[in-house]
Amino acid sequence: MDWKPRADMAVLRARARLYGAIRGYFEARGVLEVETPILSAAATVDPNIDSFVARENRGAERWLQTSPEFAMKRLLAAGSGPIYQIARVFRREEAGRHHNPEFSMLEWYRPGWDHLRLMDEVESLLHAAGLLEGLPWERLSYREAFLRHAALDPFEAGFEQLRQTCIQRLNLSADLAAETSRDVFLDLLMSAEVGPRLGLEAPVFLYDFPASQAALARVRADDPPVAERFELFWKGVELANGFHELTDAAEQRRRFEQDRQRRSEQGREAPPYDARLIAALEAGMPPCAGVALGLDRLLMLMLGLQELAAVLAFDDGRA
Repeated sequence: MDWKPRADMAVLRARARLYGAIRGYFEARGVLEVETPILSAAATVDPNIDSFVARENRGAERWLQTSPEFAMKRLLAAGSGPIYQIARVFRREEAGRHHNPEFSMLEWYRPGWDHLRLMDEVESLLHAAGLLEGLPWERLSYREAFLRHAALDPFEAGFEQLRQTCIQRLNLSADLAAETSRDVFLDLLMSAEVGPRLGLEAPVFLYDFPASQAALARVRADDPPVAERFELFWKGVELANGFHELTDAAEQRRRFEQDRQRRSEQGREAPPYDARLIAALEAGMPPCAGVALGLDRLLMLMLGLQELAAVLAFDDGRA
């Protein structure tokens, strides 16, 4: 049986240096490091993310966190001020070149900031960690990215145009395409045509997503309305996802219930959503911006490695 580490010691030292740079960066700026539970009585109900479930001796179900977001927002509502966390998170998905069911995430929140100001800090932090200082980082709207790399307007394209585009370019079966939605088509095009072309020279921030993809972000009443959300891409790989955070408890509950309904309609598990987060929003979470950044992917790209497994000490979960 192969018991040896997958990553070599030089990679493990590089990870330690990266974490040290992150902690030094936030300490110098008065951002508090926090730690929250990995197990929770609630799970994400995001239609695109599935949680691992664990059962206690008496049969009660608990879920491994897919992000420390909900607990960190409860700390914000309790008056923590700016906070960050380097966390182990778990998502029930296939292991692959850029995915592993267990991975490391950096997440932080800035009260009083919006997503645009937080983009500046993401860039500043990664420069401090030794990433591409001196090269211009592009900021590209979701619409601009689709026009440039998919030759269509994601806000104006109708269902049938998106359907035919995915059938023709992505070899999506007509039967499957008839049962999906605009956002699924857009996600497919993002994964296959747009995302892989982003940030090939220097990182690119993608912002102003469709309101239907707001997740936990605020929606701005533009024409068309857009979500105050951004993602960071480098070498065609998504590294970070950030929001000008939703603080409206009633709207957050509505989105959670809508997501649970969508999962049920798809025949998938619809676990309980985090009622404590709703209570924290009702108590008053301050306006803020937050972002989650995948540290394993970042380290892989910084070191010029070709797969995520190369930066993991062990990837025993694949066995």
